[in-house]
Amino acid sequence: MHRFSGKWITDREFADLQPRNVFFRQIGRPKLDCREHRNRHILFRKGFSLDTLPQKATLYITADDYYKLYINGRYVNQGPAPCYHFQYNYNTLDVTRFLQPGNNVIAIHTLYQGLINRSWQSGDQRHGLLLDLCCDGRLLLSSDETFRTHPHTGFSEVGTVGYDTAFLEGYDSRSLQEGFEQPDYDDSSWEFAQYRKHWDYTLTPQATHSLVEEYVEPVATHCRDGVFTADFGANFVGCLELAVTGHEAQTVTVRYGQELNEDGSVRWKLRANCDYEEPWILKEGENHLSPFEYKVFRYAELLLPPGCQVTQCRLLTRHYPFTLNRQIRPEYAKDPDLQAIFGLCANTLYWGVQDAIQDCMERERGFYVGDGCYTCLTGLLLTGDDTMTRKLIDDGFASTQLVDTMLTCLDCSFMQEVAEYPLILCDLVLWHYRITGDRDYLAQNYPKVCRLLEAYRRDYEKDGLLQDLDKWCVVEWPKPYRDGYDVQIREGTVCHEPHVSINAYYIQAIHTANKMADALALPAYRDTACLLEAFYAAFYDEKRHLFTDSLHSEHVSLVGNVFPFGFGLCPDAECVKNISEMLQSRKLSSLYLFTAFIALEGFVRYGMQDRIGSLMKDEGAWLRTIREGGKVTFEGWGKDTKWNTSLFHLTISYGAVFLCDTDLEALFG
Repeated sequence: MHRFSGKWITDREFADLQPRNVFFRQIGRPKLDCREHRNRHILFRKGFSLDTLPQKATLYITADDYYKLYINGRYVNQGPAPCYHFQYNYNTLDVTRFLQPGNNVIAIHTLYQGLINRSWQSGDQRHGLLLDLCCDGRLLLSSDETFRTHPHTGFSEVGTVGYDTAFLEGYDSRSLQEGFEQPDYDDSSWEFAQYRKHWDYTLTPQATHSLVEEYVEPVATHCRDGVFTADFGANFVGCLELAVTGHEAQTVTVRYGQELNEDGSVRWKLRANCDYEEPWILKEGENHLSPFEYKVFRYAELLLPPGCQVTQCRLLTRHYPFTLNRQIRPEYAKDPDLQAIFGLCANTLYWGVQDAIQDCMERERGFYVGDGCYTCLTGLLLTGDDTMTRKLIDDGFASTQLVDTMLTCLDCSFMQEVAEYPLILCDLVLWHYRITGDRDYLAQNYPKVCRLLEAYRRDYEKDGLLQDLDKWCVVEWPKPYRDGYDVQIREGTVCHEPHVSINAYYIQAIHTANKMADALALPAYRDTACLLEAFYAAFYDEKRHLFTDSLHSEHVSLVGNVFPFGFGLCPDAECVKNISEMLQSRKLSSLYLFTAFIALEGFVRYGMQDRIGSLMKDEGAWLRTIREGGKVTFEGWGKDTKWNTSLFHLTISYGAVFLCDTDLEALFG
């Protein structure tokens, strides 16, 4: 843990602002006014001198909401990863190779987004920069009021994308702050920074890695009738780096898309309800564009004014470090379809994971617990790197400071709650232990799991059943995959009806807690006999040997039976047979985001692992994504299976869990 000598600095707009509470539960949440302080690109610079190069130079740095760091004109890093102010991350960077004898300049581009959304804890009027530079163990530089600061006037607000999760960026190359990161830039007209008068951060070192960046060159370019198009071969997360020659005040329209229209133009109005179109105003001569925000795209299209010419177009991707350390199971290695599915899932994780696990990177940009548990499990199995898994677990439990039954979307100011997601996290804690063998981390989290389950018991359990839930029960998403699930589970309302899905999750979470206790040589958390008795009495139809959807419904759905099957809750062999046959008849593509994983888990639990390969080769599932040109997993099995499909969605990369060379019975047993 580093003890900062530097102080939180900002500019005059934010220096006197009091932090604002943004944490209100989803039902009955007030609408906060975010019009005044938003989309602020604030720059900082400081020169310093070195007599000799240090053997080791370490920079400790953070900013709210986000920063991009340059030293002597060279890009160094971006961060911090999304987090709450009460456990705010700082980055520890080795910057030795960026320094030089004599004069040096550190330059930082910060963004205060200012919106209430799923991306960051923003809209809270907290902005600032904090840093210490230590050379060979001695403090050389700290953030203080000798830093110069200025808003970047080149960026303008031209709309938002997704659920107000990012601003579109209009950019003006005539801005006086163009090239601010270069050592010879003249900042003498800038104001001095001011100390943040009201700050309330608790700092913690960021435990995850910094993002890595890679350039991707286009596989094809085309320019005709003033329209330049570039194809990068697949969807990536990142930004364009462009160089264009043109004339003063001309405007280039920059569009991004994941597909082409029938006429060959770029479909910049994405299926995911993001309109990727931005204006770029030129200065005379050569212009360079390097956006601050990222997008998710394969194609770029530039509408060029007369006399304008593109001299450079490449894509700068950003992603979490990924090294594949586990291969496909030997019995699947010669099957080209299963190999293709495994590759699709691994490729998704390689290019898709960001500072946090996001369900989709263009629309929500949210660190969702439920989606994240399955993605983290997949990443942990394939790479052996547990840093992102720990982040999800740690930040999930940190959110219980706000709501003791945990939030759904972490490290942000949008307090969404989904009933199942915290219960899935209990499984992730156990999966982490079974893969890593880290007993100390299990012992650290077991009491938190118990407190979480006690909160569910206190608030929602009655007569052995969960009911009256003021959290959204997703069950399955999107809605057409619910198979007519006969329960009113509309988001933003209280679900009074006890139903099979959430109660199966609840019993599974308690069983999981008991397995943790056994691994730690502790007494069981809780006997589930009375819960199982209530569960079967409420939902099990002994004549049909299947489960009904709810306490007062006779409807039998596929999804309603997947949960007892996947969690090993079938009371007799006839039930196991009926559900497994239903799944094989209806095929995996009848399910999707959450139930497909649990269905496959059930085939492992009931000793039918040999059927997994054929289930996964369903032409309507992963193979449909591949057939439709997907290089990464979609939000639906196909482009038209959802009304707002993201074509880069991480969750069903979990197919690799069931294909990789690991002991699935030990993992799920």
